[in-house]
Parts: sequence; C-alpha cells; structure tokens
Amino acid sequence: MNLQPLRIGPYTLSSPLVLAPMAGVTDAPFRRICRRFGAGLTTSEMTTADTDLWQTPKSRFRLDLDLDAEPVAVQIAGSDPLQLAQAAVACVKRGAQIIDINMGCPAKKVCKKLAGSALLQDEKLVAEILTSVVGAVSVPVTLKIRTGWDPQHRNAVNIARIAEDSGVQSLAVHGRTRACRYKGTAEFETIARVKEAVGIPVIANGDISTLKKSLEVLRLTNCDGLMIGRGAQGRPWIFRELGQLLSPHQEKPRLDKNELRDTMLDHLGELHRFYGELTGVRVARKHLTWYCNSLANADEFRHQVVRVESASEQIRLTKIYFDRESGGDSLAA
Repeated sequence: MNLQPLRIGPYTLSSPLVLAPMAGVTDAPFRRICRRFGAGLTTSEMTTADTDLWQTPKSRFRLDLDLDAEPVAVQIAGSDPLQLAQAAVACVKRGAQIIDINMGCPAKKVCKKLAGSALLQDEKLVAEILTSVVGAVSVPVTLKIRTGWDPQHRNAVNIARIAEDSGVQSLAVHGRTRACRYKGTAEFETIARVKEAVGIPVIANGDISTLKKSLEVLRLTNCDGLMIGRGAQGRPWIFRELGQLLSPHQEKPRLDKNELRDTMLDHLGELHRFYGELTGVRVARKHLTWYCNSLANADEFRHQVVRVESASEQIRLTKIYFDRESGGDSLAA
C-alpha cells in the first residue's frame, strides 16, 4: 500500500506519518527523535492562546520551536476567537509555518474553559474561531478534533465542513468522542465519513500502535495520512517501521540493539540538556518507563533507572543494561 504525498498548503511532507502533539510528551527532544525515524511532521505541544502566560517555564519549553525542521508547526488552544488569532500571529512571528488549533483535547482542565474538544458543542463558535485565525495569518491553519462531544453527538462531519469552508487546510480526527476520553476502542467509521465529506487532507488518529492496525485504519478510512500518538511513546522507531510497510521498496534497516541503545542515550542527553539536570531527570523517567515496554529482561533496569536522581546515573544504568544484554536481542518479543 502506498500513500500519496501529503500536502499542507505549500508544504509537501516527507512522510504521511505524523506525530500527534501530546502535552507533556512531545517536547523538542522527543520530536527530534521521531523526525530522525521518519515522522513527516512534528507539532509543538499544545500551548495556551493566552500570551500573558507564555512567560511561565512550562510555556517557554512548549514554545521552543523546531526551527531546523520545515514545516515548523505550533498547536494552540483556547476559546476566544480574537485571542486565538493574536496567539497565531505571535507564533508566526516566532517562526511558525503552520498553526494547528486544538479542538480535540479531552482533559477536564481544558474543557472546563470551553477549549479543546469542548468547542465541538458550539459549531457557531468553531466557525468564528477558524475564520478569525485563518484571516489573521498567511500560513496554513490546520485543525485537530474528535468525532464529537459524546457518542450521541458525533458531529465531526459538520465540523469538518465548517473547517474547510473557513479555509483550514488539513484536518486530523481522533476516533473517539470527548466523553470517551482514551477509554474503549477508537472507531473509524466517522473518520471515513469525514474523508468523504471534504476535499482537504484528512489524517486519522487513535489507537494506531501496531503495523497491522495502521493498515486496517488506512483501509477503513481511506485517509491521507496517519497521526501517531501513544504508539510512539517509548517506540519512536514506529515511524520507520510503518514507512517500510507502506513503501517496501525503500530499504530501511531493522532496529538493532546498538541503534536502540544509542537512541535512548541520545534522548536522555537531549532531555538533560533541554530541561537542565533536575527537571530533565524527572521528565526522562516516564520516557524510560515507556522504552522499557519494548525491552527484553528490563524489570530490574526499570526499577533502578526511574529512581535515581542524577543524569549521570540514568546514563550509566542504561549503558549497563545494554552491556548485560549484549549477547541477545534487546527488543522484547
């Protein structure tokens, strides 16, 4: 199966496999790792549209843009059309080449402010927001949504048509409603209907964690691309594996234990440098836990490496694990 090149405005992505923006996960170091393994687009973590809050440490980290990778995409969230437009303009001034609007986040702290997926309840406000942002910037505007507010109100097709009419240039759809959060199984029938209803590129998202599942989602939705979120946590090489599956004529080597070791060590080093040692060690713990899900015989390593307090100890224990496993395959079966 071969996907056609995915275009967003003037940009043709190197791959139709893109990384989902995930708050607290897809920071600049993780985005670099995913691009190295073939992600065609990586978008900044969701950032508030309230620019008065951009000086907080959390927002400064989230607004560290990938200026070395084109196109530079930034995701913003909010509920006020003017505020979102102003935030979009500010992001473009910082170097953003694509503005992504979040109407898919199901988190209570976001939805209680009528942002994220809460906006799907108000189609008029959705239109006002999209028209305002598209009119404020010259770069492409994209949109991330869910299939609706709850299973009784799946209005993704209506939202998609509003988005296309407003000038949005691509749409990512997570196959759950806001009420479903991340529970149960994603459904792709609604995404397929969205794809049939609009002419802009549609990217499917939700439960794309295995090679078999990716083919199933493409078959069910006929979408233009796949957006991978939790499936990339601790397994950023999933982009290369899927790329090989979709384009078998392109030779891509299988991940071996040396490349896996170097990937983890590089990621740790990037996290320690990006956040500083204290925060970097803490942030690294969750990534190490996710990596361990892909490692063989990693229980003792996991138990130790997530409890140490220094960057040097995290790196030392990682090297020791791979030295110990050097005689076999470090990847879990």
